[in-house]
Amino acid sequence: MEYNNEQRSSELEETVIKIYRCAKVVKGGRRFSFAALVVVGDQQGRVGLGYGKANEVPSSVEKGVADAKRKVETVSLEGGTLPHSVVGHFGASKVFMKPASDGTGVIAGASVRAVVEAAGVKNILTKSYGSSNPKNLAKAALEGLRRLRTREQVAKLRGVVIE
Repeated sequence: MEYNNEQRSSELEETVIKIYRCAKVVKGGRRFSFAALVVVGDQQGRVGLGYGKANEVPSSVEKGVADAKRKVETVSLEGGTLPHSVVGHFGASKVFMKPASDGTGVIAGASVRAVVEAAGVKNILTKSYGSSNPKNLAKAALEGLRRLRTREQVAKLRGVVIE
């Protein structure tokens, strides 16, 4: 089945992780601007993280979604969970992710939960260490998902045949 880029991006589900408000003091008072941290994913192994800034919330979310769609990448999953434990690092944040059996659900904080659910993970145990900054946690979770490899991928890299 061939998809063009527009069809693929329309399948992506978007989640706003956090809206940031910034105030600039000018002669007439305060001028606010907004930034949105957004994650998109098809819940089948494709996920992207984006950041958009604008003077209104809706336009910052739109820009964040567009940025996330540009950065979509495929991650290796195994039947609704991870193939193995992994630790993702970004800045001062560290996220430990561990596969879980069916029925466990997503045990994660808000930022990490949004990223792994967008990727399509149904059962996972996570623990975050270090900084609790939502931007860094989301990027650390994405970095951890990027590092995942299935048994078949590892066997192919090593040149080993799995019986």
